[in-house]
This record gives sequence, structure tokens and C-alpha cells, in this order.
Amino acid sequence: MTSRKLDEREIIRIFSSTFGIRELDDVATVRFGKKQLVFKADMLVGLTDVPPQMRPWQAARKSIVSVVSDLSAKGARPIACMISLGLPRQVTKEYVDDLAKGFKVAAKEFGVRIVGGDTNEATDLVIDCSMIGTVDKMPTRAGARPGDVVAVSGKFGLAASGLAILMKDAKAEPAFKERAVSSVIEPVPRQKFGSLAKYFSSSIDSSDGLAISLYELASQGGVDIQIDYDAVKAQGVEEFARQNNLSAQDLVFYGGEEYEVVCTIPKPKLARAKLAAKKAGLDLYVIGGVTKGTGNVFVSDRKLENRGYLHFG
Repeated sequence: MTSRKLDEREIIRIFSSTFGIRELDDVATVRFGKKQLVFKADMLVGLTDVPPQMRPWQAARKSIVSVVSDLSAKGARPIACMISLGLPRQVTKEYVDDLAKGFKVAAKEFGVRIVGGDTNEATDLVIDCSMIGTVDKMPTRAGARPGDVVAVSGKFGLAASGLAILMKDAKAEPAFKERAVSSVIEPVPRQKFGSLAKYFSSSIDSSDGLAISLYELASQGGVDIQIDYDAVKAQGVEEFARQNNLSAQDLVFYGGEEYEVVCTIPKPKLARAKLAAKKAGLDLYVIGGVTKGTGNVFVSDRKLENRGYLHFG
């Protein structure tokens, strides 16, 4: 019998089925007295997650960014985290000092305490960040309903453009290049956007790509999603794509590493969500709507491919 190669989602589903977890989500919650505790773990691996231009402190910071982003999409407040490190045998003191600097920078930036962890030998840099937080009421991936609007915390395509610049020497205008590369080297999770979570019917962070994130909300909600491409693309992406003979829609929908929040909001709550965003100085972009369906995503009349960044893919 020939064994079939599995991708990341299929591996996660096997373990979820084994442990009786019916709904796949970015985070897990446990009721503890009057509080709801939120748990999240994420692993960064040097080979797949760290461009050569990224310094050790930036890699360390990114490992915490990815977890903070998932908590933010659920409106959760981080409390503490534990860091487990896999380091090559030949690692230097300067390298470890720089990693420690990155963890310290991120802890201060995002208001989370690093309380411990573990260290072991590995063939590549591995950082596992396990974080705990609290939330009052958490939106899941399965709550989208027909009539809801689809909203995001920012525009898309910059990170994929930045990776093309860093890894493939793509050409870009200086201002766009600075924005795109910065979004890769020092990504910013939308932590404050989590304050709007009480208005969400469903939510997810977009680090695996916008298309795959939209499909998660559509499939788990049992609905279809319609997206306005012009409402979601970042400024300058179209010009960058033409300059480098790339597909702008691929950069926008399939790139990943964006760390934006993607959510659905019932129309009766939209005005309040927009007002709350304005008062908090946050961007909230309406990019589409939810209709009856069976878990598909469309851009205009074209069905979007269900793909994004997946380990083992």
C-alpha cells in the first residue's frame, strides 16, 4: 500500500479526532471558576519560518507575535507564556543573547509575562511558545450566518510581496519595498482589534493566508462568503505584481504571514463595531458578505481556490 502525504490540516484533524475535539480552532478554552482561560501554542522553525535576512531577536519576537495574533482574533488578553527552545549544538552566546532580547521586546510590547520553558538540542532553531490568556466570551470559527458582513483589520498582499523581495529579489519602489519587507521582518499583530470581538459572530487570524482563513469560516459556519477584491488588496500590490510579472490576487489571497484579524459581524452590530473601532483608533474594513451556501468563497463570480500556507503542503 502506498502511503499518501498529509498536509498540516489533515494531521491536525487526526489528532483532533483522537482526542474528541469536534471544532477546529486556533485556541482552546477551559472554564475556570468565573473566568474562561484561553490556551494557544505555536511553533516557529528556522527553515520554514525565518527568512535569512531576519535577525535572531526578530525571530524570537515573531514566535510570540504568532500566538498573540491568534489570541487577538478571539478577543483574549494574554497573561503569561512559556518558551521552549531547540538550538543547534554550535549556537553562540551572541545568538542566544539576541534571542533573549527579542523575547524581552515582545513581552513588553504585548503585555505578556514569560514565566519559564525548556531548552534542548536540535538541528535547527525551534521556538515553541505556549500562552495562556483570559476572555469573557470567545467568537469561534463556526458562527457566521447569512446576512453577516465580512470584515478585516487591515489590507492584504504586503507580506507576500515582502517575501518575494527578500527571497526572489523582486523589484519594488522604495516606499513599497520598505512597507512590504517590514511586514515580514517585524510583523505587527492586531492586538487592540481584539477589543471588538464582542461584535463578531466568527473570527480567525489570517497568518495562513486570507483565502484559507475565509474558507475556514465558511466551511465551519456552513455558509458561502462573497469578497470584494478591491476592498481587500493593499495599496501598491497591483503595481508591484505587474512590475514583477506576478499575480496580484495570488499575493493578496494566498501569501500568509499577514497576522490580520478576519471576522464576520451581524449587520445589526456593524454600526456599533465601526463606532468602537473609530473611538479606539482602529481600522475596520468591510470586504464582503455571508450568504447561504455550503462552505465556498467567491470573488465576484469566481470561486476562490481553497489554499494557503500549510506545513507539509
